[in-house]
Amino acid sequence: MTSPSEDDFAESLRGFGPLGILSVLAVFLTGNVVIGSILSIPVGAILVLMWARRSRTPWREIGFSRPRSWIGVVAAGLALGVGFKLLMKSVVMPLLGAGPINQAYHFLAGNRAMLPAAAWTLLAAGFSEETMFRGFAFERLRKLLGAGRLVMPAIVLLTSLPFGLVHYGIQGLAGVQQATIVGLVFGSIYALTGRIWMPMIAHTAFDLTALGIIYWDLESAVAGCFFDPR
Repeated sequence: MTSPSEDDFAESLRGFGPLGILSVLAVFLTGNVVIGSILSIPVGAILVLMWARRSRTPWREIGFSRPRSWIGVVAAGLALGVGFKLLMKSVVMPLLGAGPINQAYHFLAGNRAMLPAAAWTLLAAGFSEETMFRGFAFERLRKLLGAGRLVMPAIVLLTSLPFGLVHYGIQGLAGVQQATIVGLVFGSIYALTGRIWMPMIAHTAFDLTALGIIYWDLESAVAGCFFDPR
């Protein structure tokens, strides 16, 4: 049995009063807390899970519901993530005028010492960013905007744009372009399925494929598969 004060607190967290707004700000202003030059801790995602528990929000409302087949979701997520990254690197980004080398992370090429920290950071990013920008943001915007035929497409767009913009500081315009497209694709998958696992696995596979391309110094080769990489 819960006390009236606990019920009021949970209701305040679920609402859009001062406490509800503060919880949203806490999630997105913390995000991934970087330690050192690359290692990050998914503080924002941890706060989302704490928020769901304390606000008594069902896990399924932030996408954490059991899939029909774990094997199918993992296989599809891995295939989507790897294939999507190769498509972006070899076709989409060259068409948008991006250079073949990601200068922000080129220091990872052949950098064995940084490889474990980089891999962990990308694993954390897949979990953190999908939990925040898909699970949490979709739940908050659905509650705020209500039902309607155009609500879900609007939410996909509203979550993809800031997701792209947060990549500007490190990766510049090309990073914004790529992340916005990624947000639109993964957001659409989440909107259609209501489950976060496939976007989360695909996101992680996408990022780890990018790391592999950089580490083995294959960026120019992949970017030049169909277009002149100069």
